[in-house]
Amino acid sequence: MPAAQFITVTDAESGQKLLQFLERRLTGDVPRSAIQRWIRKGQVRVDKGRKKPFDRIQSGQIVRIPPYTPGESSATVTTGPLETVYEDDDIIAIAKPAGLAAHGGDGITDSVMARLRAIHAEADFMPTLPHRLDRDTSGLLLAAKNYAALRRLNECFASGGVGKLYLAWVKGRWSAAGTTLLEDQLEKSGMPGEERVRAGSGKTALAEVTGLIVGQKYSLVAICLITGRTHQIRVQLASRNHPVVGDRKYGKGNERGAMRLHCSAMHIEGKALSLAPPWTGKWEAPPDTVREALALIQK
Repeated sequence: MPAAQFITVTDAESGQKLLQFLERRLTGDVPRSAIQRWIRKGQVRVDKGRKKPFDRIQSGQIVRIPPYTPGESSATVTTGPLETVYEDDDIIAIAKPAGLAAHGGDGITDSVMARLRAIHAEADFMPTLPHRLDRDTSGLLLAAKNYAALRRLNECFASGGVGKLYLAWVKGRWSAAGTTLLEDQLEKSGMPGEERVRAGSGKTALAEVTGLIVGQKYSLVAICLITGRTHQIRVQLASRNHPVVGDRKYGKGNERGAMRLHCSAMHIEGKALSLAPPWTGKWEAPPDTVREALALIQK
């Protein structure tokens, strides 16, 4: 028979809500509804006392987890490595490849989060993503290594305190000189898994776009995001007849192959992180051009 566990809250886990702490510690072995039932019935104790699901726990407290049998997952999880661009005591900056989802879901067993769980299986606090990139977008993706860092990063992203620079190859000749401000109202609609974002109404989306390499058929542009709406860059560019190359959702009749949208730089908490796009051949971004783009986010 499984026995009850007594777990001491570590510094990395301090400040979490009890329900969050248990969900992260149990890594999906127990459904949220069962954890909530444990707490409600007093089977979970903190320093021998009862707590509510959203009470916060602190470093050094001892949490009792009742005996349980881990559930069996029907999906076979396949994971691979992750390339780390930067790491310190609080964050990991990951080079996310195009085609890899940030989070798992229906039919998705391989993701950045699944790989983080495998790589950091023994960690007290599972590195957690405070933001996301679309599955087909490559580039910088951050993970918090402790709960205090996660709260700070969440606040930074929510308040617009993160500078974000993207590079994209778009269809057509980008004829605007200098830097152009794009402003739209964007709204998401549709069934789960089939959502589309449309311009015309909804939340304000702001971005600054600068042409870097201008050709008749394709142009390379830099995008400094001011807001962070779902599919914002893809929708704003497509609505101006410059869809991102490879974007088959918003780029009608777009060519096959990987989507050429890359998160190339972030400024957050005094850190300047950058990652050159992995594109080769005719899509390669020359180093001098990338450096020119990086200067835009430093303004």
